[in-house]
Amino acid sequence: MFSVIVVGTDGSDTAAEAVSLAFELARQNDATLHLVSAFRDPASSMAVASAGATAVADPSVTKAVLEDVSKRVLEEASALGEGVQVRTHAVSGPAADVILRVAEEVGADVVVVGSKGMRGAKRLIGSVPNTVAHRAPCHVLIAKTA
Repeated sequence: MFSVIVVGTDGSDTAAEAVSLAFELARQNDATLHLVSAFRDPASSMAVASAGATAVADPSVTKAVLEDVSKRVLEEASALGEGVQVRTHAVSGPAADVILRVAEEVGADVVVVGSKGMRGAKRLIGSVPNTVAHRAPCHVLIAKTA
C-alpha cells in the first residue's frame, strides 16, 4: 500500500516513537523510508550564547555544525532500520517545511509524525504535526507520542 514513507526526527524520545512506527510500516510494506532531520541556519535563527544578562550571537554555531548534528541524529535513527531501505535528509529550515518539501520531492505515499504539539497553546500557534497534517501532499499518520 505504501512504497515511500517519510518521517522526521530531532533525536527526541517522542520522535523516536514516530520513527519506530515508520520503520515498522516500512517493513510491513517493503517500502523505502526517508528519515528527515531539519536544522536552523544560524544566520536566520536565534543561535545565541549567554553573556551575562545579554544574549549575543554564538560564532561557534555554524550551519556546518548544525548540519553535522542533524546527520548524527539521522545515523542513530537509521541504526533501527535493519531490513529497511533508508535514505537520510539533513536539511536547513523549519521542521514542518522541510518534512513537507522532502515528502513532495520523493513522492511520499505517507508521512509519519509524532503527536507532540497537538495539544495546548502550541496547537494554536502551529506545531509540526498540525502543519504537516494540513499541508501534506499525501496521507499523514500521526503516531501517538505525547
